[in-house]
Amino acid sequence: MATRMPGSSAKAGRGNSFSMLALLFLFVVATLSLDVRSKAQQASSPQSEQGSHVTVPQRPEKPLYKGEQGAQSSEIEFAPGTRTVTVKLQVEDPNGYFLPNIRRENFAVFEDGVRQKIVDVEVEHAPITAALLMELGGRYSEINKLLADEVPRAGREFLNVIGRDDKIAVFKYDEKLQTLADFGQGHEALQKIFNHVDPPAPSEANFYDALIETLTRMKGISGRKAIILITSGVDTFSKANFQQVMQAAQDSATPIYSIGLGPLIQLECAVYGESAPFARIDWNGAEKRLETLAKVSGGRAYVLETGVGIAGIYDDIMENLRLRYVITYTSSNPATSGPARNIKVELIDPQTGNPLKFQDSNGKPVSAKVFVQKDYRPDGTPGG
Repeated sequence: MATRMPGSSAKAGRGNSFSMLALLFLFVVATLSLDVRSKAQQASSPQSEQGSHVTVPQRPEKPLYKGEQGAQSSEIEFAPGTRTVTVKLQVEDPNGYFLPNIRRENFAVFEDGVRQKIVDVEVEHAPITAALLMELGGRYSEINKLLADEVPRAGREFLNVIGRDDKIAVFKYDEKLQTLADFGQGHEALQKIFNHVDPPAPSEANFYDALIETLTRMKGISGRKAIILITSGVDTFSKANFQQVMQAAQDSATPIYSIGLGPLIQLECAVYGESAPFARIDWNGAEKRLETLAKVSGGRAYVLETGVGIAGIYDDIMENLRLRYVITYTSSNPATSGPARNIKVELIDPQTGNPLKFQDSNGKPVSAKVFVQKDYRPDGTPGG
């Protein structure tokens, strides 16, 4: 018969109590750790806990460009061997800024009404091919002195936003278009163009003819391309009229990003009074025509009011030109040829299927616009 030692029952009780307290302490510590980890994950996620919102970076309240933005292009490629469809598109807020932080599961792609299985979504920063077209000449020596100061400064700033894979050509115009650098020249050679520019002698400023010729040179270029236009928008003696240059811009498939010098020139001209011959120039009309050319070509029109603002304009142009979401999927249609296929891209909350909601850093709702063409053709001919 076992003999119980005196006090053993009390010791056992105290041991059990200690064990229970230790277990309770470990449970509380583990619970707090999980709660802290969960909150940290929620804070680091660009979407809310329910996945129903995407928070975007704080942006300016107004767009930098003037007037209306033209229709933004998208790109769709079809590989018959694998039935792989690659869609490159833009997603913007109402002010034309690129909307980041959109996840793969937020994109719903429909082809001929059938929801497609998305294989991949990524953000592309594409190299560009750009023609820099600058006004350096006109009828009035007073204005030409200003152009000789401001245009090279704007040109040098442009070189700060181009990359090693970008291809840049530089043109100037007065009565004729002149090539200062063709595509493929190095950054150092481009920089030399702007090192010393003398005020041009009085001449015509045949803006429309110069722009049409530049658009013609861009026709054979593929990939992401654009014309960066630094000009007053004034034309004095072109063979082409505005309707012709507008039609050329609309048909070109090359977006025009115009930087209007009107406000700077007007400020300079004000010192000469209303009797000066250039005081009768319709600067507002010139600015509106630049807005129209940008819109019909799918670009944007900016107005340079001070030399300081040029860097922000170039940043806006480069974001609009370079950034695209790239969606890749295998088409559910087994055919590798045939008629055009309708495309639709929606942004959704994957948990509910409802439209995805966006908010800025202050929690204010932000709307989104998806720019994608309505169809593509398996044979590679352009869609709509």
